[in-house]
Amino acid sequence: MALKIRLARGGAKKRPHYRIVVADSRRPRDGRFIERLGTYNPLLEKGSEERVVLKSDRIRYWLDQGALPTDRVAQFLGKAEIIPMPKQRNNPEKAKPKAKAQERVAATAAAAEAAVAKAAEAPAEEVAAEEAPNEA
Repeated sequence: MALKIRLARGGAKKRPHYRIVVADSRRPRDGRFIERLGTYNPLLEKGSEERVVLKSDRIRYWLDQGALPTDRVAQFLGKAEIIPMPKQRNNPEKAKPKAKAQERVAATAAAAEAAVAKAAEAPAEEVAAEEAPNEA
């Protein structure tokens, strides 16, 4: 049985309250669970002690049994120093423009460089043209 330590949503519409539970990963999010391990109330201030309440001894037991925490719960456990703080997920590749957009940017940059090069050459040609009549 694949066990997960995850959040189960409760509360009213637009007033969420979560239970931190251990459950079979194949069960629905708010469905049957094995044991309640804590609570999370996102409406409280971040510094509040009641925002995240954990039963650390039971969480350690379930981690020893092979339960895996979800990303959000792993952050809670890392802040409570039950497990090492998980690495922050940051995928800069996902934020990059796609191939067509990169081609457009490259074409625009090439056109801008060509315009700058042409503008740099034009004054040099004018200076050479002005000097030529003076010599004659």
